[in-house]
Amino acid sequence: MHTDTESCLRAVRSKDARFDGRFCTAVLTTRIYCRPSCPAVPPKPQNMRFYPSAAAAQQAGFRACKRCRPDAAPGSPQWDERADLTARAMRLIADGVVDRDGVPGLAARLGYSTRQIERQLLAELGAGPLALARAQRAQTARLLIETTALPMTEVAFAAGFASIRTFNETVREVFALAPGDLRRRAAPGPRATVPGTLTLRLPFRRPLCPDNLFGHLAATAVPGVEEWRHGAYRRTLRLPYGHGIAALTPRPDHIDCRLSLTDLRDLTGAIARCRRMLDLDADPEAVDGQLRRDPVLAPLVDAAPGRRVPRTADADEFAVRAVLGQQVSTAAARTHAGRLVLAHGEPVDDPEGGLTHLFPTPQALAGLDPEQLAMPRTRRTTLTGLIAALADGALHLGIGGDRAEARARLAALPGIGPWTVECIAMRALGDPDAFTPTDLGLRRAATALGLPGTPAALIRHATAWSPWRAYAVQYLWATEDHPINVLPAD
Repeated sequence: MHTDTESCLRAVRSKDARFDGRFCTAVLTTRIYCRPSCPAVPPKPQNMRFYPSAAAAQQAGFRACKRCRPDAAPGSPQWDERADLTARAMRLIADGVVDRDGVPGLAARLGYSTRQIERQLLAELGAGPLALARAQRAQTARLLIETTALPMTEVAFAAGFASIRTFNETVREVFALAPGDLRRRAAPGPRATVPGTLTLRLPFRRPLCPDNLFGHLAATAVPGVEEWRHGAYRRTLRLPYGHGIAALTPRPDHIDCRLSLTDLRDLTGAIARCRRMLDLDADPEAVDGQLRRDPVLAPLVDAAPGRRVPRTADADEFAVRAVLGQQVSTAAARTHAGRLVLAHGEPVDDPEGGLTHLFPTPQALAGLDPEQLAMPRTRRTTLTGLIAALADGALHLGIGGDRAEARARLAALPGIGPWTVECIAMRALGDPDAFTPTDLGLRRAATALGLPGTPAALIRHATAWSPWRAYAVQYLWATEDHPINVLPAD
């Protein structure tokens, strides 16, 4: 969008927050870059330049505005919407892959050369993977500086910097303040003093309807791994350097996020997982605008705009749970998953709640005895086949994977039918156009609204909802009286 000067100018003049994260506005006279909704008086058009990312603006020599904090804007929705190389790379960079494994590690995950990835990102984003990761490190550092009492040395290494010198130079360059000055300027408030614990705000584009989002996560929560407590959805997280517990509470203009981490180097990845799970980088204006064109969906959208797709913090975990949930009730699926957790999950401590385990990895489940599973033999075969494919790498469901390839490999496994493939595509792969026409709840809702009741006819009608059919599913599911559609009581 940054190449469409007129559209960018209109967004800046109207201070339209819907475009935050889509591009940055750099001011030649002040050498500052802002988000489109910055409350400052817009500069003259001839003094503005537009960049596709904070990293590109920083690389061009601009520093972040201290008023609107463009580095903390919601992420661009296109990285979740798209399935091409750039989108896959951006999802991996957001998860901290470059910080952990460098650009060669990113290239290995994507199956391309480092030169190809550099060229692609530079062409589209104006910055290569190292610059994009550096911008992310700077934002993580700022978050730790402003919300914790950690010594600066610990902040530097937790944010992913290789040295204190690089940390100091980057913070000064990006924010025009030394780390100590940045902490002193921060708004007064409680700072995390418990090692590994911090509280932050996760921004999103409004509107956001929390009912089906948190209702679904709470109603399907696996005992020991997830829970609803004191108005927050809480769950354990398996992370590259250790593990964590996230507590997520919906607010009118943000999500309260309390993270307890065994290793603060996992902060970037933990935030990325939470944002992905709650679909916080979605563009509700684009989604709802498309769905409103259908006169049947329009009243549903108008009644509760901004529904998100409840996704997952762990794609492999969700795939296992999807098979456990085949043709059984929500309660039965939770029971099956809870038994696997108790038998094969890793114990964790949770002083603030009732979480007890990490969900077991495919490798940990590879040795399970299928005869111990209280389910039909055919589903045992499906589950063990899925686990084997995940454990040996034949099936890759990670955020950097190829969605089309993952779908094909899933469909080739015994017992994995269209419903399971689409559920995994929707919630684990993050495909915004995933669609479950054979789902019984969806068909009941469609029939009640006068939409076609057969899968083939419903698919034809739903063509007009693309590329947002996963969101249409949420609106249709929400017409039924089911716990997944209700924000739980405290």
